[in-house]
Amino acid sequence: MARPDKLPKVPTDAETDHLTQQSNQRYYGLHRDYLFIRLMLSVRFRASEAVSLRPGHVDLMSGRLMVREGKGAKDRTLWLGEEVLGKLRGWMDRRPASDWLLPTRNGTKAATSHLRRSVKRYARDADIEKVGRVSPHTLRHTFATRLYRETGKIRMVQKALGHADLSTTMIYTHVVDEEPEGAMKEF
Repeated sequence: MARPDKLPKVPTDAETDHLTQQSNQRYYGLHRDYLFIRLMLSVRFRASEAVSLRPGHVDLMSGRLMVREGKGAKDRTLWLGEEVLGKLRGWMDRRPASDWLLPTRNGTKAATSHLRRSVKRYARDADIEKVGRVSPHTLRHTFATRLYRETGKIRMVQKALGHADLSTTMIYTHVVDEEPEGAMKEF
């Protein structure tokens, strides 16, 4: 089991909304960064999976998204919500010809290091650094915590994250269980 000081800290809904409002989508690179953040918050990507997306991995009609050879060389199917799907449809007219869904301006694959720096910068601009070290993985934790809060189904979270072992997913039960304890202590 994870120690309490090792539990992931996740931003609130208001903080993540503020995070997604930090990029000016009129500019190519900022628009792409916005889509990276929205995808990580909505479909629980790892940074390496997000930058490796190809246009053929997304069905813009049904919202089905295929992660090819994610961690452990596993494939998994994810589903996009209508709002994110609409943003991606708009992006398709803007992106340069490339093998990558969210490429650099010259069509090459975006670097995970760029994605990490961008998330950190947007978190600083949104003033949510108090959450701790905000990273792309923090966004994945945010998705998982929200899903567990909404459903209470740890197996669903396990499947959504692509974890082979349930014990890896169990950390989210502790994150959610800590919240009422902290509120009662403050009361």
